[in-house]
Amino acid sequence: MDDRLPRIRPLALADCDRVAEIRIRGWQHAYRGLMPQTYLDALSVPADAERRRTWFTKGDGTVLNLVAERDGRIVGWAALGPYRDEEVRTADAELYALYVDPGHLGTGIGRALLAESVERCAGYPRMFLWVLRENGRARRFYERAGFRPDGAEEPFDVDGVAVPEVRYVRNP
Repeated sequence: MDDRLPRIRPLALADCDRVAEIRIRGWQHAYRGLMPQTYLDALSVPADAERRRTWFTKGDGTVLNLVAERDGRIVGWAALGPYRDEEVRTADAELYALYVDPGHLGTGIGRALLAESVERCAGYPRMFLWVLRENGRARRFYERAGFRPDGAEEPFDVDGVAVPEVRYVRNP
């Protein structure tokens, strides 16, 4: 395990390709066996990078994207902002995504990104996140950080396969 703290900073436009790679590889690693493999295999880093560049240039500033760097290389990414209750914004915060390069799992990158995300949400009454119900590793990770399931569950369908999500909450 590498105990050196990563450098956490806001996403720059030039980071979008690497963040897309981390996100796609993260899905393919974390969701293997939880989603159809054909869906995971079809995920495209270039398409995801293009979406990230578009969101970056057209964003309204309500979503904060953070990257974690170690030795000058981006090894993790998190996105957070106002909680989305359908299309309604609430007074709460939400962690929309947190992914670590699969080669850096267990090295403190995810913990550092999550700690920074929680700190950035300190002014909100609550912080929510959604996690796949069957993703035990992620659920344990968030529970160790003080998040608890609150009983809410969302259906999520991937190529005709149900992969429901559960909501977690923490008071920052």
